[in-house]
Amino acid sequence: MYGFSTRLTGNLEEIEQQLTEALKAEGFGILTEIDVQATLKNKLGIERAPYRILGACNPPLAHRALEADPDIGLLLPCNVVIREEPDGSICVAFMDPQAVLGLVQGEAVVELADEVRTRLLRVREQLGGTLTG
Repeated sequence: MYGFSTRLTGNLEEIEQQLTEALKAEGFGILTEIDVQATLKNKLGIERAPYRILGACNPPLAHRALEADPDIGLLLPCNVVIREEPDGSICVAFMDPQAVLGLVQGEAVVELADEVRTRLLRVREQLGGTLTG
């Protein structure tokens, strides 16, 4: 498994705001936001439900990761997906840092992955909903 998620009911924009605030409380900021729905519409003319990929970063943890392995930037930032499901619910899915950073060898990276996962799980719990993964 490479991620964990929660399903919520409500407005996607409001849930995204709650998500951003919960991430901020855990020391994460949003570095990037990719609006997949808009990109597919503009580039391919494909209509799809709202789907956004947020690149979340906690600078002190990112610094520790880069100190442990300079190439780890290939695996950063922590991606969080927020999307509308066919039934109208909103899914917020988190990359599991243990799965992704497990590709890197070293005790420092394993400890860091555990810490990041714990923080992201707390974000998911703050959002509530139906937890999966």
